[in-house]
Amino acid sequence: MDKLRLRFEKTGKAAYISHLDLMHVMQRVFLRAGVPLKYSEGFNPHALISICVPLSVGMESVCELMDFRVTRELDIRALPAELNAVSPEGVRFTECREPERKAAGIKWLRCEGVYEYDSGAPDIGALEEFYRRESLPVKRRTKRGEGVLELAGNARDFAFEPAEGGVRLRCTVSVAEPTVNPELLVRALEQLEPGLAPDFAGWRRLEFYDADMAVFR
Repeated sequence: MDKLRLRFEKTGKAAYISHLDLMHVMQRVFLRAGVPLKYSEGFNPHALISICVPLSVGMESVCELMDFRVTRELDIRALPAELNAVSPEGVRFTECREPERKAAGIKWLRCEGVYEYDSGAPDIGALEEFYRRESLPVKRRTKRGEGVLELAGNARDFAFEPAEGGVRLRCTVSVAEPTVNPELLVRALEQLEPGLAPDFAGWRRLEFYDADMAVFR
């Protein structure tokens, strides 16, 4: 049992911790809790920890997964509470287990967003109709330049309800082949139907699934 997987939340102010800074935070948390992390070998050893699907700055999550290696056996039931005792505000560990599958098995993400409108929210039916379109090509920047991603089929299972100052939605997006950042859902509105685009949108990850829509742990 040298490889373990932690499930944790990143909410509130912690949502604005970058991925790189979060990795440093995690190492300090492990150190404070006395977790015997395993390190790589060579001239520049580093802690063997990895977050399965890195989270964008500003986005909250209640389902983050992190793999790490240790040098001796631990009480994995007690570990989340031990880590929470020395964690910063907004970072909370909820479960530790031995991983049954590789992180590459993650395919889908259930997420929640709130669209806020300064001058009144549009009709929910108009948003539902927009995301039901057979084609939703959205332009995005990639490492190779500007590309186009087809949202139709890669963002699905939309559900909308009124929210204070706007509209709350839940949907399922692909996180592998292709990777769909929920923020692209707003960009699609801005590019294809600007009259429905919100003035602000906040997002939260809810759950990861495999290709068969089984909860991924």
